[in-house]
Amino acid sequence: MNTGAKITAFAAALAATFGAAYGVGKGVGPVDEPRTAEHADHATTTPAPTASAGGHEGHDETAPGPAAAEPPGGLQVSQGGYTLALETPAPPAGRSTLKFSIQDATGKKVTAFTTEHGKELHFIVASRDLTVFRHLHPEKAPDGTWTVEADLPRAGAYKAFADFTPAAKGAEALTLGVDLGVPGAYSPQPLPAAAATATVDDYQVRLGGTLDPGKPGELRLTVSKGGRPVTDLEPYLGAYGHLVALRQGDLAYLHVHPNEGGPGPEVSFTATAPTPGTYRLFLDFRHEGEVRTAAFTVKAGARTAAPAPSETTEHDAGDHPHG
Repeated sequence: MNTGAKITAFAAALAATFGAAYGVGKGVGPVDEPRTAEHADHATTTPAPTASAGGHEGHDETAPGPAAAEPPGGLQVSQGGYTLALETPAPPAGRSTLKFSIQDATGKKVTAFTTEHGKELHFIVASRDLTVFRHLHPEKAPDGTWTVEADLPRAGAYKAFADFTPAAKGAEALTLGVDLGVPGAYSPQPLPAAAATATVDDYQVRLGGTLDPGKPGELRLTVSKGGRPVTDLEPYLGAYGHLVALRQGDLAYLHVHPNEGGPGPEVSFTATAPTPGTYRLFLDFRHEGEVRTAAFTVKAGARTAAPAPSETTEHDAGDHPHG
């Protein structure tokens, strides 16, 4: 294909992809009380937070019955008087520098944030076909500009998400999303098939439980290495695992709460899917000083299948700069 044809094909792909709305959020630290699937449908006077599709903890619930999922976050570039301003909307393929800022209603860059789960701001980049996932840790300059190195391996459509809480009095936690595109010939990859096991490096992770539409469900992930259970997982962002769920099609993001437990081999989470559909789960876990990401494809409302090999989603351990 000549250069002109490649550019035309890529532009058409971006136009079709960017015409829809998308959303994202992040996993969080430990909750006060452990939750299991068996207890998810029972009301308590001080219930543990359930996952919300906006990336933030839900409100107290006292009435019985399933908890309704909140509207997905990350569907807007601006919300609550704040805007995610991406300064590098078309980075080249490969390793490149991304720059962005959070701006207030006057267009001024925000410099003060509330630290949550060890970070002032959580930044995630995912490809539209959900085969590339990057959980990044940007650094903030005094003027409010955030900078981070990211490896975007091939041309195509991506979305970046910022999850943060401004330090301004009364400010609420927000998840904002913005499109970015890597120039070049674009060929979307098929979504990996649903499977109950994933392999990353020398580790195997098995997924159990259900992701249920409109009500809390328990997801259990068990980590092993060389056939032996890993019983010494290391804390990562305040928990023994960090789970992100993205809905296929619009990348709506679920806020997933880890339950008490650890340090392995099982890490469990309570999550609520906003709707039926296919989701891609990304588990970040830390062991022997390195963060790795295991990925799964699941259908909301369907119990996970019997163990079977699954494709490994591309991730770069260098995108997890932890000391």
